[in-house]
Amino acid sequence: MALLITAKCINCDMCEPECPNQAISLGEMIYEIDVDRCTECVGHYDVPTCQSVCPIDNTIISDPQHPETREALWEKFVVLHP
Repeated sequence: MALLITAKCINCDMCEPECPNQAISLGEMIYEIDVDRCTECVGHYDVPTCQSVCPIDNTIISDPQHPETREALWEKFVVLHP
């Protein structure tokens, strides 16, 4: 699944610079994740770095609107980083 930043976001700016796919950007109110660029860090790290650096628990979660297998995330990584 791509990840989703919930309304619990405090706009601390920790996640955006950590995203290796440049999938995170500041939206109107809070940071947002571009589902077309989010690979949950597959191809880069063992766990999503945005979740690792977020100071608020359960703010960045799996996006139930965008389920993806690990294989699909890997394929997205390959397209983003040829």
